Amino acid sequence: MTKSQEELEREQFAALLDQYTPAARPTPGAKSETEVGSTVSGKILEIGPDSIFVDLGGKAEGILDRLELADDEGRLTVAVGDTVEAQVAGTDPESGAVRLRKRFGRGPEVASAVREAFALGAAIEGRISAVVKGGVEVDVAGLRAFCPASQVDLRYVENLGELVGRRVAFRITRLEEGRGRPNLVLSRRAVLEDEARARAAVAMEKVKVGAVVAGRVTSLAAYGAFVDLGGVEGMLHVSEISHARLAHPQEMLEVGQELEVQVLRIEPGKDGRDRIALSRKSLEASPWQDAERRFPVGTELTGQVRRIESFGAFLQIAPGLEGLVHVSELDRDRRISHPRERVSLGQELKVRVQAIDAEKRRISLVLAPGENEARAEEVERLRSSAPRGGFGALGDFLDKRPK
Repeated sequence: MTKSQEELEREQFAALLDQYTPAARPTPGAKSETEVGSTVSGKILEIGPDSIFVDLGGKAEGILDRLELADDEGRLTVAVGDTVEAQVAGTDPESGAVRLRKRFGRGPEVASAVREAFALGAAIEGRISAVVKGGVEVDVAGLRAFCPASQVDLRYVENLGELVGRRVAFRITRLEEGRGRPNLVLSRRAVLEDEARARAAVAMEKVKVGAVVAGRVTSLAAYGAFVDLGGVEGMLHVSEISHARLAHPQEMLEVGQELEVQVLRIEPGKDGRDRIALSRKSLEASPWQDAERRFPVGTELTGQVRRIESFGAFLQIAPGLEGLVHVSELDRDRRISHPRERVSLGQELKVRVQAIDAEKRRISLVLAPGENEARAEEVERLRSSAPRGGFGALGDFLDKRPK
């Protein structure tokens, strides 16, 4: 009696098991460690006339229909040694091998394959063919299906027309029988969420407190930058971007920028996702380490006014280093009620270091010799060149200055 093709394939497969992983060969009828509907990947061991044999890493071996990896002309698209990804469709009761599917049906088998995909919760491939009211129409191997706009992507897509013609993976969320063919409602978002969760699980293996990881800036806000760490997103607060004081992250970062950050904290969020706090500043040397050497007492330099308080003005003398000019030092000729009477944000002043304490991170500054006189001359110049009453409040202020 001539052996059937199926019997020949089983013998080939048994021989392969003995050759590659004899100790891992499952016994007939044994339960596979892979679940139906789960996605697995493995290397192609052999390509038979009708089946492809796949090594799934020693835990199990799989059989894949040759047509699953052929193009529309029937030409094979893979070779021995290639890695393939497929979904578990069941287990062969005699050999214990895992039956795999790469795509679900073609031609007259489409309807039954789609029903199978729905039962398994497996992804199917479809081509977005048109934009319709409330979403897009999808062609699934000849079957018309509908994907709501809210399920097209992880985020809102403003122009659905840009997706027409694209072939992507979907999950069937609703299947209703009708006239011999099922009516389908699809979700691409469900597939993307699964992929994101898989990437996040891999990413979280390296995202530990204290770890230095590479990331990419995805968006900027006044309070900080969101950074993609390869599957999970972390928050880089504006105060952790640099030792220098920033009004907005865009002063130093831009969307798409690649950078290294350190993980400061990982805390559970209310939505079940971890909140990851990052720092870029922690990877930079503190400017206070050698501040006393760089700016010894008596050093004269130019600083820019970055903050104004009632007790004085803070000047940045170097990135990450600010010193205070006390209000009493801003005008020694007469008492002023607020530093804004003499300085403004962004103004540059020549100052001299009066005292510095790197441990307490304090620098005391005074106006450099001649700065008071230079500013007094500027005020007098403005006063003398202004038309009478032309400066309004400024003119009143100049007229009230002591002569």
